[in-house]
Amino acid sequence: MNGTLITVAPTGAEVDKREVPALPVTLEELVDTAVRCERAGASVVHVHLRDDEAKPTLDPVRLRDAVAALRDATDLIVQLSTGGAVTDPEEARLAVLDAEPDMASCTMGTVNFGDGVFMNRWEFIVELHGRMRELAVVPEYELFDLGHLASLERLLDERGLPFGEHVHVDFVLGVPGGAAGDAATVTAFAEGVRRYLPEGTTFSATGIGRTTLPVMFASLAHGGHLRVGMEDTVSFARRRPVTGNDQLVERAAQAAALAQRPAITTAEARRLLNIRDAD
Repeated sequence: MNGTLITVAPTGAEVDKREVPALPVTLEELVDTAVRCERAGASVVHVHLRDDEAKPTLDPVRLRDAVAALRDATDLIVQLSTGGAVTDPEEARLAVLDAEPDMASCTMGTVNFGDGVFMNRWEFIVELHGRMRELAVVPEYELFDLGHLASLERLLDERGLPFGEHVHVDFVLGVPGGAAGDAATVTAFAEGVRRYLPEGTTFSATGIGRTTLPVMFASLAHGGHLRVGMEDTVSFARRRPVTGNDQLVERAAQAAALAQRPAITTAEARRLLNIRDAD
């Protein structure tokens, strides 16, 4: 693949709407953001939802409504987060798959997450992986630390390939408690993918906060893809807040074009990831 898959993560579970008014938290705001980001070059939208008070929620009705609305308004691949907030129980996180997204995240281990702990027990990972196969949902395996590569290798060896038989991972770097967000760390992860995971595995990389740009450039240099969005950073540059998620997608698309790997279309992304309706 000579192009670049760009995923946008517009909301997340951590950013406070009162402090960042541009953060999309209503369904209308989310759909408008998705439309703008698709035009800017995104092909996947990674979705966290908020309730009427802008607090993180895994409400099943809201999840189904969001998937339907995003499909009506865009051609984006809809990827739901099964991480939720660090306080969400496992059953609620598993139930996210009932909303029938195209993709869903699957985090490959427990990690300190700021002042909290993002818990991902081995048994939970196995059950999530299995349910995704049954429901024809393509996973994005999220890796917050190098040890998560070994966990994914074990999962695939013991439980088989995911639905579609293509493995796609995302390096989430720069989280306080996880792996650092710098070029050397991207290199270590990329080498680990080639060493431990099946041939043809693709990867994206996410840099949190001020690590956004070094992670972006390093991922492109290693032939990887990109995830950007206000879930991960609310600063575009020093003393310049992000005005919208499409601003971050536009910059990622420009970087990809400079690397001579322009942003791919949603149809190309579906074929790359073996989404169930790729044809």
